Amino acid sequence: MNLNRMESVPGSHSSQGPRRASWKLWLLCSILLLLLLGCLSTLILTLVPLKMAKDPCVAKFGPLPSEWQMASSEPACLDRMSDWKLRILQNGLYAIYGQVTPNPTYKGFAPFEVQLRKNKDAIHTLTDNSKIQTLGNIYEFNAGDTVELRFNSDDQVLKANTYFGIILLANPQFTS
Repeated sequence: MNLNRMESVPGSHSSQGPRRASWKLWLLCSILLLLLLGCLSTLILTLVPLKMAKDPCVAKFGPLPSEWQMASSEPACLDRMSDWKLRILQNGLYAIYGQVTPNPTYKGFAPFEVQLRKNKDAIHTLTDNSKIQTLGNIYEFNAGDTVELRFNSDDQVLKANTYFGIILLANPQFTS
């Protein structure tokens, strides 16, 4: 028997076995996770029915020069408090969207920070002043909450290119 010939046989066959097993395990875990998420979302939607908003309840502020633009709805769900600030009048799930354009000529000392606030708490913070940034997510608000887009320094953003808006999506109807 020639040993040189045995050394030239590629040994890759034995290393493919464990790779296939880990790939199959990854696929199985992914499928199980997707099934679990599907079952969980179905359960949540079954237990927490949502009443979709009947009338449009939308508000948008900016870009400047602009005032609050609001779609009328009865009963009202939003109230303007000041520039960049609203009061929520109806409990519900709201979508918030917006764009913040940093001012590239700003030379002040304040660090760049733009916060979307619910009452006094920041729920989304932007700190990158090198590019235009978007904000957006779905939040649950209660009647009496305030929503505000707050700037660390008014000169840090180009308000002629900055805006934010809010849309009432649904009113959760929790049952006991």
